[in-house]
Amino acid sequence: MSALWFEADWPAPPGVRTLSTLRGTAGEGGASRLPYAHFNLGDHVGDDARAVAENRLHLKVQARLPAEPCWLAQVHGVAVADLDRSGPDGPADAAVARGPGKVCAILTADCLPILLTTDSGDRVAAAHAGWRGLAAGVIEATVLALDAPGVDILAWLGPAIGPRHFEVGAEVREAFLKGDLEAAAAFEPNPRGRFMADLPQLARRRLESLGVSRIYGGGECTFAGADRYYSHRREGITGRQATLIWREG
Repeated sequence: MSALWFEADWPAPPGVRTLSTLRGTAGEGGASRLPYAHFNLGDHVGDDARAVAENRLHLKVQARLPAEPCWLAQVHGVAVADLDRSGPDGPADAAVARGPGKVCAILTADCLPILLTTDSGDRVAAAHAGWRGLAAGVIEATVLALDAPGVDILAWLGPAIGPRHFEVGAEVREAFLKGDLEAAAAFEPNPRGRFMADLPQLARRRLESLGVSRIYGGGECTFAGADRYYSHRREGITGRQATLIWREG
């Protein structure tokens, strides 16, 4: 346990390791300053490049990662990087690995990070699931790339904006209802004529439709946890936390 990260709380098989980082506080090892204070790992949000590099090095060394995480160029799409081949070939919003020592990494600041592994622990994956990626099928693409039956897969939902704080327009609701009318249960009308959306619930529906029934996490809200997490919806200009998964050698 560290003041800068925690491990996923799920019954992953032996040899499968995870980390989910926190924003940290002064003196804990983070090099970023406001508005990115302190442990920002995103190099695309305007933070000083040297501070991001220092934070990433601190994570690699202090967490004893087997390799540099594969930092994806995330675009809210459905492309999956195969880290056993050449790694990402352009933008991607998910990564899968079978070989040990290859660190799948997702950066978020309200979107939902999802970790996946098989019962045997012979393969792992991570996906970046904001509403656009969820609606477009990033979960389906990641499970397909994992190449395992849904009944053999475990999933963990990391910190994301919760349903009390994620206000969306009718077009977001319609994007999900096109393929699943029962997804309406994940949208609560509000007095402003818009909807409060439940990202973890939407992700669970997608996972369950693929046969993945062992789903853990999903209770940490980035918007409400200002002392723990970055939140783009809350702060606008802000940093990014990372969610990692890998197989030990």
